[in-house]
Amino acid sequence: MYGKAIRLSRLMHLESNKICIVPIDHGTTLGPIEGIKDYLTTVWKLISGGVDAIVVQKGILREISRYPELTSKGRFIMHLSVSTSLSPDPNHKVLVSSVKEAMILGADGVSVHINLGTSSEKEMIKDLGIVSRECMAWGMPLMAMMYCKKSGKNADEIAHAARLAEELGADIVKVDYPGSIEDFKKIIAGVRIPVVIAGGEYLNNQEELLNIIDSVILAGASGVAIGRNVFQHCMPEVITNVITRLVHGEVNLHNSLSMIEISSNMAQDFSTLVKSS
Repeated sequence: MYGKAIRLSRLMHLESNKICIVPIDHGTTLGPIEGIKDYLTTVWKLISGGVDAIVVQKGILREISRYPELTSKGRFIMHLSVSTSLSPDPNHKVLVSSVKEAMILGADGVSVHINLGTSSEKEMIKDLGIVSRECMAWGMPLMAMMYCKKSGKNADEIAHAARLAEELGADIVKVDYPGSIEDFKKIIAGVRIPVVIAGGEYLNNQEELLNIIDSVILAGASGVAIGRNVFQHCMPEVITNVITRLVHGEVNLHNSLSMIEISSNMAQDFSTLVKSS
């Protein structure tokens, strides 16, 4: 277990013991969508913004490994499961890699996506058990991405999903925000492993996003795992920096909103200057 403890210490912020994760593994499911077409540039922006960990698939991690300026500063969680939006059953995630392969590629952790309440639930739960056993053997941290597909954001079902992840050996569990702080507290009351909140669909509302992050952190969340609301932002490095500092308690909600506003105004002024020159 020494290896797992060492790798977890690299992922979790030393002082806050929380984590800001940005998944950019969406290419396997949705293709080269906006924000991750040039994924190397995006990775650099996320690292520049101070992100604690980035979730990627193995081919992307292999490409990133060619660039020491990225690998020396970044921390990477390799995602092991996948489905595509082209499938007749897009909720059925299948394993496409292993913990051993993640070790070979230099990952700091691995993640698996489980969709509960689907016809393929039992296969995905079985896969989670297999990966958990491999993580124990290799000393690799495991994040379980647990989603409830029947009710979506029912707090009792999300609490069940989080508990399932812990009981099967996950070190971190990622779940949907149930919609209220009271319901979120039900979820973290039933587990002892870190709970991080998923970013969900693109909001196009920075104030709402930061309000949710601030609320869940104050309520006891161990961090966030936000993809599209970060990498599809007009300034990924800025929103990454703001969210990361908010998660770690380095800024409050008011300051974080001010930082976004100032950065947006500067970006607009720069754009106007370029167009007029």
